[in-house]
Order: sequence, then structure tokens, then C-alpha cells
Amino acid sequence: MNLIEVRQEGPVRTVTLNRPEKSNAMTSDMLIHFHEAFKTEPNAHERVTVIRSTGRVFSAGRDLREQTAGGRRIDVEPIFHAIETYPLPVIAVVQGAAIAGGCEMALHCDFVVASERASFGMSLAQLGLAPSWFLAKKLLEVAGPVGAREILLLGDPIPAGQMHRLGMIARLAPPDQLEQTAQALIDRLIANAPLSLRTIKALLVREMAFRDGIAHDDIDALILAARTSRDTMEGMTARMEKRPANFRGQ
Repeated sequence: MNLIEVRQEGPVRTVTLNRPEKSNAMTSDMLIHFHEAFKTEPNAHERVTVIRSTGRVFSAGRDLREQTAGGRRIDVEPIFHAIETYPLPVIAVVQGAAIAGGCEMALHCDFVVASERASFGMSLAQLGLAPSWFLAKKLLEVAGPVGAREILLLGDPIPAGQMHRLGMIARLAPPDQLEQTAQALIDRLIANAPLSLRTIKALLVREMAFRDGIAHDDIDALILAARTSRDTMEGMTARMEKRPANFRGQ
């Protein structure tokens, strides 16, 4: 069984996370294969790429057990950047919870189509972690200052309905109409001029890059200190053991 499946059907390419028994938590190998799907130039027939997942959960983010066991560490920032800068529109179809890296993955897409049962959350503060400069920048772009604070400082899942009202997702659908809603958006995009899609995507990406040049070495040092702290190990261990974390600020 392939944990990352890539399928091309006419103008639509679909990239599917296929680890439902583990809530589509992403292992290092999955992240590598997922990245490969967005590093290559689209073929001549492609107009839209769709990210999906199997099971009830869209993605629980990184596999915490692999991380706490000292497994290979993969930087997710280049992966999400590859989604954001992919030459053609990318749609995330979110049927359930999109947590941590799963939330970031969805929000780096051009469009998010979500079920009313879905929820989105970045539980980093509850684990002793902090997002990188570029991941936080993306949340500010998509969610605005108020939404970014809601997602990052609290860390609690936000229902898809609230995400839609805040303008963070493009389409909201009843669970039994999710596929129909997603297909309508896909069909609308592939009816547009291919060169226009490429040009507009490149234009929007470039115009949103204005924060990239801001100096942030001091912020990077704070992020690293949080990531390597005792609190981070305690937070991830507590999450796996389903108990409250005992943070000490160390």
C-alpha cells in the first residue's frame, strides 16, 4: 500500500494521504514522497492538483512517535513552500480534522474545500513548540492577525464553519455534499485559460512575498530554543499519553 498516492485523470492530478489508521500522521518517508509530487513541473495536460486523504481525519500532522523516538527529521517548510509556489492551482479537500502540519498543508493551498465536520488547529503551543517564521507568515496572510492569534496562541481546533466566516477557507459543505462542492470548484478552474492560471498564480505568490526579506535571526533562535526544550519533549509525550502537560518553562 502506498502511503502517498498520486493519480492523474485528465487535467486533474490528485495527491492522496493514505494512512487512515494513524489519522494520516505524516512520517518522514511520507513527507519525502509528498514533496516529490510538488517539485516537478506540471505536465502539459494538468490544470489543477487536488490534495485529499482517506479515512475520517484529513491529517494529524507529523508523526509524534517517530519524532520522540529520534527518527529522521524532515523540514516541512520547503514542502509547504512547494505547494504554495506550485505553478497551477492546488485545492485541499478536507473531510475531517486538519491538525498542526495538516492544517498548514491545507492553508498553503490556493483553495480549501471543507466539510462542516472538519476542524483546523495548530496545537504547537500545547506541545511546547513554535512555528517557523515562514509558516507563521503564511497564517498571517490567510487568517489575518486575529485569526493567527486564535490558531497559534490558543492551539485549540477551530470548526470549519468559523474558519469559513473568518475567510480562511474558500468553500464549506455539508458532509454529504463535500465531493460535489469540490468537483464544482475543480470544473470551474479547469475551464479557465491555462496560461492565465499560471500567470495569476505566479503573480499572487510574488506579491505575497513582501515579508520574506525582514530580518528574523533572533526569532529563529527563539524558535529553536523552544523546539529543543524540555517542555517540548514533555508536551509531545503528554499528548501521546493523553494527559495534561506539566510545562516548566525549561
